[in-house]
Amino acid sequence: MKNFKLFVLAGVAAISLQAGEIKVIANPSVGAAAISADDLKRVFLGTRSSLADGSHVEPVLAKTGPAHEAFLKEYLGKTDGALTTYYRSLVFTGKGAMPKTLSSDEEIVSYVAKTRGAIGYVGAKTAATGVKELGVK
Repeated sequence: MKNFKLFVLAGVAAISLQAGEIKVIANPSVGAAAISADDLKRVFLGTRSSLADGSHVEPVLAKTGPAHEAFLKEYLGKTDGALTTYYRSLVFTGKGAMPKTLSSDEEIVSYVAKTRGAIGYVGAKTAATGVKELGVK
């Protein structure tokens, strides 16, 4: 039983560590190599649809997971429930639409790779072929 408790504690610690490790990715059509944390927040809250270099961007969200929770906490300052409520209010008032939401990091990478202007986030250790990583400043 003691070994089981240690195993569970080790697993929780590993999940906590992974939650803070995310990377922001974009379709290669996005000209910027970096994005400010403020602009990233504006893009994902639907108040900005282009970057300083003029690149049009479309946010892509994860449905759940450690990268999603870390992204919400670090860059948006919202819980998943608060973000859903926020988007619903935009839709209800006609000021915006629900963003694309995908189930896994692999789906996000695939979608971002093939969708002009797409920008998303994944776990830092996720293979990200066909996309570019954006620095967040």
